[in-house]
Amino acid sequence: MKTSSLNRLIEELKRLPGIGSKTAQRLAFFLMKMPKERALGLARAIEDLKEKTRFCARCGNLSESELCGICSDSKRDPSMICVVQEAMDVMAIDRTGEYRGQYHVLNGALSPMDAVGPEELNIQSLVRRLELEPVKEVILATNPTIEGEATAMYLLQILRSKCRCKISRIARGIPIGGHLEYADEVTLSKAMEGRSEL
Repeated sequence: MKTSSLNRLIEELKRLPGIGSKTAQRLAFFLMKMPKERALGLARAIEDLKEKTRFCARCGNLSESELCGICSDSKRDPSMICVVQEAMDVMAIDRTGEYRGQYHVLNGALSPMDAVGPEELNIQSLVRRLELEPVKEVILATNPTIEGEATAMYLLQILRSKCRCKISRIARGIPIGGHLEYADEVTLSKAMEGRSEL
């Protein structure tokens, strides 16, 4: 018989993406058997994440200070900005080791069905960056989905009128309907190498 605390935990775990009832139940029982210190460590890590993490004031990436580690890294090339949908896309591209420029995180993609328009995305700060910083190239690295493609086309229209820099799109090494976070390093590396000017 399940206790009310166990039921509550199972219900909370089921809210996570990709976690169904059976997986939530297995995870809950695993956490029950885990030593108390490790379980509390996990709880503290989640609490710290929610309390300390915020968006970088410059690029919209996740950070625990005003600027993220990438924006504050003087070894990164400030003349290149790679525009991605989510912070996890920054991590995916950076794992390849091929790209050493800056990033800009939109924190979503255009999706009229979900009531996500340009105002809900981190677009205006990108435009301000392009007006203030000496950028030579903007790489549009949105997901190759309907929403990602629509976002890239919208950004292309705005950027062409706001900056004189080269605007490129990552190559189609990423399958249509795929997400950057699930792509392997070789595929992402080839997609970055094969980007083309728009």
